Amino acid sequence: MKRAERQYALVDLLRGARRPWSAARLAGEFGVSSRTIERDIGSLQLAGVPIYADHGAAGGYSILREYSLPPLNLSAAESLAVLAGLALLGSSPYQGAARRAHAKIAAVMPEEYRAPVQEMLGMMQVIDAVAPADGAVPLGMLSDAIAARRVVRLTYLGEDHATSTVRDVETMGLLRAGDAWLLTGWCRLRAAIRGFRIERITRLEILDEVPPPRDPALLEADLARWPTRRLA
Repeated sequence: MKRAERQYALVDLLRGARRPWSAARLAGEFGVSSRTIERDIGSLQLAGVPIYADHGAAGGYSILREYSLPPLNLSAAESLAVLAGLALLGSSPYQGAARRAHAKIAAVMPEEYRAPVQEMLGMMQVIDAVAPADGAVPLGMLSDAIAARRVVRLTYLGEDHATSTVRDVETMGLLRAGDAWLLTGWCRLRAAIRGFRIERITRLEILDEVPPPRDPALLEADLARWPTRRLA
């Protein structure tokens, strides 16, 4: 059994288990060493699968009960599309959530779909056209800043990547433009709507200030210059 297949099966087993499974028992079930099981569990935890250890004589590994999805009845092609879409978010501000969602959907995929879907995913590659700048802020901070709806103070590299400015920005959302993600908002330095390419944001601080509401028409008017579409 391949590593990925074993990890899928491991998640399935723990999801259906009524009691914790020890590493030794899991090793016997899958015909591998306890060390291999512990490495598998570590990889799954890093991917966002909520596996936890119960200590004591009757302890072992369990998975949170809420780690499940209602039946989606996705076809193999639909499963491939969803997993590929989530993988593309790996370079977005939502990379952490996308990675966890990817693990959950892969874990509940019907057994007969797993091998062909994994094979097709393995044939897909992405070339990141724009490399993040040295010292770029963690992408997850951007989604946190937008969710907080607060003013952020960011250090932004110019197009020459040699000069930078410090801006206080009232965050208004995210914009995907070609091969880049942009943080959009009201830039107080320019007194206008601006988009900031995330790979050029080298420092970001979420301030305590909650800005007053801006007229949504300002952003709509700015976006009207481009062929944009909403995701919902």
